[in-house]
Amino acid sequence: MPHLTTTGTARRTSGGDQLGFGVPGYAHPLLAPTEWAELTRAGTPLHWAVLNIDNGPGARPDPHCLEAAGRLRNARERALRGEAPDDPVRAAGGRLLGHLDLAGGDRPFDEIVTDARSFVSWYRVGGFYLARCPAGRVGLPAVRRLTSTLSALLADSDSADGGGRLVLGHDTHPYPGYAETADQLVTFRGPWTDYRWSQVAEWTAAYPPGRFAHFVHGVPRTHLDEAMRVARWQGAGTIFFTDRTAHVHEGGQTDPFTALPSYWDEIVSRIGPGISE
Repeated sequence: MPHLTTTGTARRTSGGDQLGFGVPGYAHPLLAPTEWAELTRAGTPLHWAVLNIDNGPGARPDPHCLEAAGRLRNARERALRGEAPDDPVRAAGGRLLGHLDLAGGDRPFDEIVTDARSFVSWYRVGGFYLARCPAGRVGLPAVRRLTSTLSALLADSDSADGGGRLVLGHDTHPYPGYAETADQLVTFRGPWTDYRWSQVAEWTAAYPPGRFAHFVHGVPRTHLDEAMRVARWQGAGTIFFTDRTAHVHEGGQTDPFTALPSYWDEIVSRIGPGISE
């Protein structure tokens, strides 16, 4: 039985809190054509997907990424117009987010904003994923300043209807004040062996599930139900589970979230439209 909280304050999502996918960042569309195609398939409960060319937008527009971004944007627009009745989750989400690396708070503000402007200008993103976001109290003022600037940039963009979406990639529970600076926080990113025994921060109980995301790798097919129960009890509304694992090699470490899990069709069917626990 996973240790969900020390005080019993974790809560199950209700039927109206539809679980959906947040994709931390698939490989380049040339290397992962199936992955990007699956994101546009009708009925895929997609909240958002991250576009990351070269730890950011790259030096110039990439034609393959432009095509992938256009397909995803078109799928969302069809859902919004009611032309895809089996895509209710996409109509409420389905956004493409640009990957902005905060380097734990060490990147210059102007450099990050320049990357953000390129994402909006080239790929018409509907929001941003702030990777390696600081989690401590000391970093909060700088992140608040950045998210305020990014929100204004998105508000002026014709691609970010509804003001766009900002997701903070803490990968752990941050200082509570961060919950007021963005739309969503990633409060877990790591292996299943840690996730199944993880604890949720008590302060998260004051927020709806749509405010939190969990990314878990190394989840066996036989433990998918258990993993989804953990997510629901810990109050996460957005997930990405995969049976792929991280491997350390001479050049660094592989990212288990850049490709589809082997059980993609199964997990889509489990949390697709109209399905909830």
